[in-house]
Amino acid sequence: MCYDYIDLKTAGPSFRRLRVSLKRVVSVVAIVAFCSLACVLQLPGSSAQDTPGWTTESVLNKIDKAAADFRSLTADIEQIKYTDVVKDTSTETGQIFVRRDQKMRIDLTKPDPKTILRTGDSLFIYTPKINRVEEYNLGKNRAIVDQYMRLGFGTKSQDLQKSYDIKLVGEEEVDHRKTVLLELTPKSEEIRKQITKIQMWVDQSSWLPVQQKFFEAGGGDYFLVKYSNMMKNLKIPDSKFKPDWPKNAAHIKPRQ
Repeated sequence: MCYDYIDLKTAGPSFRRLRVSLKRVVSVVAIVAFCSLACVLQLPGSSAQDTPGWTTESVLNKIDKAAADFRSLTADIEQIKYTDVVKDTSTETGQIFVRRDQKMRIDLTKPDPKTILRTGDSLFIYTPKINRVEEYNLGKNRAIVDQYMRLGFGTKSQDLQKSYDIKLVGEEEVDHRKTVLLELTPKSEEIRKQITKIQMWVDQSSWLPVQQKFFEAGGGDYFLVKYSNMMKNLKIPDSKFKPDWPKNAAHIKPRQ
C-alpha cells in the first residue's frame, strides 16, 4: 500500500525510476510495522481520545502477538490520493493479497484495472489497457520498499522502531471498529523529505491495520489506504503470486 516517498535527490537511480509506479502500490502499503502516521485524522462523527488504558508499549506488544501467527491476509482495498493544490481527490479500489514470505499482489479494478505483483526482489506492474508489464528489480532498495508495502501486516514492533519514532495518539472508531491510532515519524531525514509522517489505525480485535494515512512533505497532499473484509491466514496458493498476464503483453525493464 504509498511507494513514492523516497527522496529523489539522494536516492539511487533505481528509485528515481520506481517513484511514480511505486506510489500506486501503497499500502502499502503498505508495514505498520511500517508506519509513520501523523496528525490525528478527524473522521466524521469520531475523534481521537486519550487512552488511559493503553500505552505505546502495550499496543506494540499486542501487534507483536498478532505478528507471531501471521501467515497471510486478503482484503478489499481503497486507495485515496488527495492533491491539495488543486483540491482533487482520486480513488482506486481492488483487492490485496499478502503472504509472510514477502509475496504481495494488489489487483486494482476501478477506475482502471492494474495488477501490482511483488515476489522477492522483483516488482511487476501490469496495465491491461495498454497490455504492458513493467518489471523493476528492487535490489538494495528492498528493505526501504518493504517499509511501505507490508506496513502492519506481520511486522514486529522492533523492526518498526528501527525506522520510526512511534507515538500513541488515542482511540477512534473507524467503520464501527474500535481502533488505536498510532503516529509514526520516519527516523531517516531523506525519507522525511518525501513523507513526514504516517497515521495508522489498528483494530483492537485483530491488531491489524484497518487504515493508513501517509502525509507528503511540502504541502497538504496525502495518501489514504483503507482495508475492509480482511481475512487472516487463509491459504493463498502460489499461483496467485505468479505472472498471469497475456504472453503477448509488452514487457519492459526501465533502466535503473
